[in-house]
Amino acid sequence: MRAYQCLLFCILAGIAQAKDVNIAEFGAVGDGKSLATAAIQKAVDECAATGGGTVTVPPGTFLTSTIFLKSNVNLHISKGAILLGSTDRKAFTRAVVLADGIENASITGLGTINGQGFKKYYPTSGPRHHDILLHKSKNITVKDVTLINSPSWVFRILQSEGVIVRGIRIYSFANENNDGIDIDGKNITISDCIIDCDDDAVCLKSDASDYLVENVAISNCVIASNCNAIKFGTSSRCGFKNVSISNCVIRRPSESAHRKWSATIQGVTRDDTVISGIALEVVDGGTMDQVVITNITMTGIQTPLFIRLGSRSGKGTLKNVVISNVTATNESLITSSITGIPGSFVENVTVRDVVFNYKGTGMMKEAAAPVPEKEKTYPENRMFGYSLPAYGLYVRHAKNLSLQNLRFNLEAPDARPAVILDDCHNVRLNAFDADAPSSGQPLVRLIQSTGVWLSGYQSSAPISKFLQVEGNLSSDIKLTGNDFTKVKVVTELRDGCRSSAVREMNNFK
Repeated sequence: MRAYQCLLFCILAGIAQAKDVNIAEFGAVGDGKSLATAAIQKAVDECAATGGGTVTVPPGTFLTSTIFLKSNVNLHISKGAILLGSTDRKAFTRAVVLADGIENASITGLGTINGQGFKKYYPTSGPRHHDILLHKSKNITVKDVTLINSPSWVFRILQSEGVIVRGIRIYSFANENNDGIDIDGKNITISDCIIDCDDDAVCLKSDASDYLVENVAISNCVIASNCNAIKFGTSSRCGFKNVSISNCVIRRPSESAHRKWSATIQGVTRDDTVISGIALEVVDGGTMDQVVITNITMTGIQTPLFIRLGSRSGKGTLKNVVISNVTATNESLITSSITGIPGSFVENVTVRDVVFNYKGTGMMKEAAAPVPEKEKTYPENRMFGYSLPAYGLYVRHAKNLSLQNLRFNLEAPDARPAVILDDCHNVRLNAFDADAPSSGQPLVRLIQSTGVWLSGYQSSAPISKFLQVEGNLSSDIKLTGNDFTKVKVVTELRDGCRSSAVREMNNFK
C-alpha cells in the first residue's frame, strides 16, 4: 500500500509541476527582426523540465532558426502568430520545428510557420530544411496550423508512429522542391487538410529498406499540386501496406512559377496542372500491398491514374489495390496507365465505378506509337512520351485485374482505342462503356493476353469495331452478356491470333 501511495504522490506531484508558459515571458520579441530562437527554446525546455504543458507563441512575427520540440510539450502558435524561419540556412538543424526522438507532444493553433524558403535564399545546391519534421517520434499531434514557403518538403513524417494531423493548411510555392506532406511512418491519420504546393502534395515514401510504411489513413482533404496530388514513392525501398485514402478533392494549383508544362509536354495547354491525380509507384524494390483509394474527384490534371511497377534500383511487388468511386477531367494526351515490366506483373488491382473525362484529340500516329519499356526510368506519367496509344486506360504486364463500371468520355474526337491490354492475364472488364474512337479503331485492343472476360457492355451510340485481339499467345477471351446491336464488327483477329482464342456467349447482336 505504501508503494502505491508513493507512486500516486509522485504522479500527482508531476502534474502539479506542469507549467504553461508564454515565450514573451522569456524575452521573445515579435518584431520579425530580433532572433527569438533562444527565448523560444528556453520556454520549451523549462516547460518540459516541469512535467510538460503548453508553450504559447503570442501574436507577432518571431524570427527563428530550429526549435527543438520536447516530450509532453504542446507548442501552441496563436492566431496572428508567425514563426518566421531565418534566411541563414546554416542556422538550421533539418527543420524550423523539429521533433526528434520525443513522444506525447503537439503543434497546434491557428498561427503560421513560414520557412522563407525562396530560391534567392535557397538555390538548388546546399542544405535545405522543412517547416516541420517529426523524426523517430511517437504520439505527435499537429493541428490547425498553417505552413508556408518551406525551403524543402514542407512537412515530413520520418519513421514516426502514432501521428495525428488534422485541419492544417499548406501553401508553398517558394521553390520546386515543395512537397506538401511526406509520410514515412506507421499508425498515422491525416484529415481535413488543405494542401496547395509546387511539388507532390500528399506523398508516401519508404526510404529505409528495413522500415515498412503501414497503417495510414488519409481523408477529407483538398489537394493541389504542380506535380502529383496523391503519390506513393518514388522511394519504395521497403514498401507500403494497409493504407486507406478517401473523400479527397484534387484541383489545379494556385501558382505555377517553376513548372512550364505547356512548353515541355505536347498536348498540355496550361502550366498549372497536376501531373497525376493518383500515382502508385514501386521502382526501388519493396512492396505495395493492401491499398484502398475511394471517393476522389479531380480536375486540372494531366493524368487521372498512374500505377507503375519498375526496377530503377531493384524489383518489387505491387498487389492488392482497390481504386473506386473516382471522377476526373484531364488536360493531356497522357492517359491513365497500369504498367509492370517483363516478368514482373502488377497484380490483384481493382478499378471500379469511375468516370474519366478525357481531352481527346489523339491521332493515328499516337494510336500506332510503340511504348518503350523503360524499366529503370524515373517513374512519371510522361515517362513513355507525351501520349499513350489508348485514350482511356493503357495496361501492360498485369494479371488478376478487375475493371468494373468504367465510363470514359471524350471532349473531342480521338483516334486511339479506349482500352489497351498488353500482356495481361486473368482480367475482368465488366459494365464498361466509352465514347467510340475515330478512324475505325477498336474500342478495346488486346495484345498477347489471356483469360480476359468482357461482359455487360452496352453502347449508347453506334461503333465500328468493339474488340481487336492480336498475337499468337492470346487465348481464352470470353464475351458474355453484351449488347452488340449497335456494333458493326464485334471481333477482329490479327498478327497470328487463332480463331479459337475468342468465344462469344449469350450476346445480343
